[in-house]
Amino acid sequence: MNILKTVKKIPGGLMVVPLLLGAIINTFFGGTIWTMFDGTFTTYLWKSGAMPILAVFIFCNATTINFKKAGVTIYKGVTITLVKVGMGIIIGLICGKLFGEAGFLGLSTLAIVGALANSNGGLYAALAGEYGDATDVGAVSILSINDGPFFTMVALGAAGVAKIPMSVLVGCIIPVIVGCILGNLDEDIRKFCEPGASMLIPFFAFPLGAGLNIMNLLKAGAPGILLGVGCTVITGLAGYLVYKLLKMDYPEVGGAIGTTAGNAAATPASVAAVDATLLAVSEAATAQITAAIIVTAICCPLLVSTLHKMEEKRRAAKK
Repeated sequence: MNILKTVKKIPGGLMVVPLLLGAIINTFFGGTIWTMFDGTFTTYLWKSGAMPILAVFIFCNATTINFKKAGVTIYKGVTITLVKVGMGIIIGLICGKLFGEAGFLGLSTLAIVGALANSNGGLYAALAGEYGDATDVGAVSILSINDGPFFTMVALGAAGVAKIPMSVLVGCIIPVIVGCILGNLDEDIRKFCEPGASMLIPFFAFPLGAGLNIMNLLKAGAPGILLGVGCTVITGLAGYLVYKLLKMDYPEVGGAIGTTAGNAAATPASVAAVDATLLAVSEAATAQITAAIIVTAICCPLLVSTLHKMEEKRRAAKK
């Protein structure tokens, strides 16, 4: 059976499929299963283990960030990371000041920032490889910094939506710093941890899903689609326009940041674990971000392809 290959064919499949399975099981059988096996490895793995597994994932991912790459690669990586995170923070500030944690059009500020501030590094690398050059692909090593809840917490704190202690922000970034240092000091450590940057995704996705009720997940439909389209349009076009202003060789690659990372679905739970006042919106935010993951995985390649055709005509006209 080609289970893994089939799952990988689905946009964000490694994250979305286990999350949905966890939600389905929790909705229809959770009351029986979790009570029956409470306090055992079964519940630790599939019900309550999301946060520690996510912490290991963040550390492993950090070891793959190669700061030894210099010049244009770092320049591009820093640029697109600042654009992606910056747009998330700006939109978060606006939504937080105008609408508070409730957000608008059925989308909480938590969901909006969680989707906009995180990008799908794998999809970016694939699009950069198709439409850009080696320096564009290498920029993903810097872009990977925006994975996880850190920058979302910064944006929400700045917007006054969440009360995030400084110690928590530092605590979130320490695994990234330590992972980066160890991964760059020892190539063997990087290679050893590298599988964890993808292998662990289903393991924290399932217990995140096990905290959801599928009925609430279905309610995220329209707002989730809106969130995904908005993420692609806002951050994707922002990346493209910045690359155009900086006169990059392949500005269309800047549009490849118009995605939502698979692990961004973990952000609402991470933030709510710190600020309990956001528990009321965290479940809906998780569902909406999950929908955005799928929508951006479809819309972003279409956007970059369209931008590429425009740029190809421009480059041809110059010859």
